[in-house]
Order: sequence, then structure tokens, then C-alpha cells
Amino acid sequence: MSDERRIDTTERREVPWLSVLLGYGPMLPLVLGAAGAWLLAGPLRSADIQLTLLFAATILAFLAGVRRGLSFRTAGGPTAAQIGTMLALFILALASLACLLRARLLSAAVLLAVGFTVTAALDPIAARTGEAPLFFARLRPTQMPIAAASLVAIAAALLAR
Repeated sequence: MSDERRIDTTERREVPWLSVLLGYGPMLPLVLGAAGAWLLAGPLRSADIQLTLLFAATILAFLAGVRRGLSFRTAGGPTAAQIGTMLALFILALASLACLLRARLLSAAVLLAVGFTVTAALDPIAARTGEAPLFFARLRPTQMPIAAASLVAIAAALLAR
């Protein structure tokens, strides 16, 4: 059997409505958390930042699981890229959680921003090579920068105070 992956050309390229809802919905708490990092003060600000980073870490860990799950649909079995991406996202999520436990909020925000940026860059490639649904090529480049920008805004707020 050839190492070449088969792409299902009958698969829809449009982003399904449910994927729009479930894709952009979880970005809203990140945007609100970033706004809170700039607008809130005292214990509320601290809680806002910690909860937002915790939420972002769970979303990134979920995305690692999505990548692993997608590898089960790949003709010929999982690719090294799928497993590598899954591990990278999971390790970034885990490392950010470790930073949160040690109150290293800036480090956690940076690790998470990297993870979402990696997803924005790699998921469209995975879609074009048949390692992810075709609609990821349209969804991820607009969805993931919302998360990454929110986390960069939190990092900037942490540096500003």
C-alpha cells in the first residue's frame, strides 16, 4: 500500500453550523477573560486571569484529543504528523497547567498562545493532506487567532501591571 493518503473529495469544505457554534463559542470566554485582565482590579482580576488560563488549557488539551481522534479516521492509520501535533498540543496544555499551579501566569499565557498559534498553522495543512476534515482549512485560521490574541492580551496585561 502506498504511503500516500487519500483525501475524500466528497467531503464538505463548508464549516458545518454546529462546528461554527462549538468552534467559536469557546472563544468567547477567552475574549471576555482578556478584557477582564485589563478592566478588572484586585482579586477579581486575579481570578479572571487564572480561570481564563485554566479554561484555555482545557480547550488546548481538548484540541490535542481531537487531533488524536482524527488519526483514527486516517486511511492507513495515524501519521507521524498527527501524533506529533497531538503530543505537542497536549504537552503545551500540561505545561501551562503546571505553570498555573506555580502561579507563573505569564508563562502559562505564552505557552497557551503558542499552542493555539500552532493549531491555526497546522490544522489547515492537515485538512489539505486528508489528516483532518476539509472544513478545518476554513475554520482554524479564523478561530484559533481569537484564542491566541486573547492570550497575548492577557500576557500584555500581566506585563503592564
